[in-house]
Amino acid sequence: MGVLVCCDCFFYRKSKAKPNGKKPPAEEKKQYLELEYTKIRVVDFDLKELVVLPREIDLNEWLASNTTTFFNLINLQYSTISEFCTGETCQAMTACNTIYYWYDERGKKTKCTAPQYVDFVMSLCQKLVTDEEIFPTKYGKEFPNSFESLVKKICRYLFHVLAHLYWSHFKETVALDLQGHLNTLYAHFIIFVREFNLVDPKETCIMDDLSEILCAPAPPPAPTPAPSAPDSAPSPSSQNHVTER
Repeated sequence: MGVLVCCDCFFYRKSKAKPNGKKPPAEEKKQYLELEYTKIRVVDFDLKELVVLPREIDLNEWLASNTTTFFNLINLQYSTISEFCTGETCQAMTACNTIYYWYDERGKKTKCTAPQYVDFVMSLCQKLVTDEEIFPTKYGKEFPNSFESLVKKICRYLFHVLAHLYWSHFKETVALDLQGHLNTLYAHFIIFVREFNLVDPKETCIMDDLSEILCAPAPPPAPTPAPSAPDSAPSPSSQNHVTER
């Protein structure tokens, strides 16, 4: 993974992808919303149980642990399709009708290819979660005052990567039979950021249709039908008898 110089000075903005002076093209059919794919998960319990802050755990410790885990899992999920995400196939970092841009500290807008953007995101996240001054691992070390805002920044960027995976690489994910993992990871992440208000709903609204499907509590499994009673054997009196002669 490349190193992003002064990556903590970058921030994102998004822009609606509309042709100049023309109506936006008709919205593409979203394969990832089809029931045959949304029903596939790798767990069948309520993910809400995984994100609620345990009573004995400090809030910052919980945020740090989960944020680091999501960074590693989303990075891993992206790596499964990274060979298909190239500067030619993904000339911009898109998700739904949104293009994400990078702005440097001088306000200069940079339109990145998707792999460049993801590299920026992962480099920045890696830098932050491994910084002992921001994500302390030693006992007694205090979290900085900026910790929550940095967690929000990481989660916002990670959401962009997940949205791009669904929008541009869901077919490859299905071909690899990894849609269940992606669905579960996405639902877990969205439930987590909602629980602690880590990403502005205006940011995630482009994927609300998927979020509402995947984040809904899984329906209880259908009851197993009781085995049917075996047919009773006919009584001797009801059977036809043949008389020997």
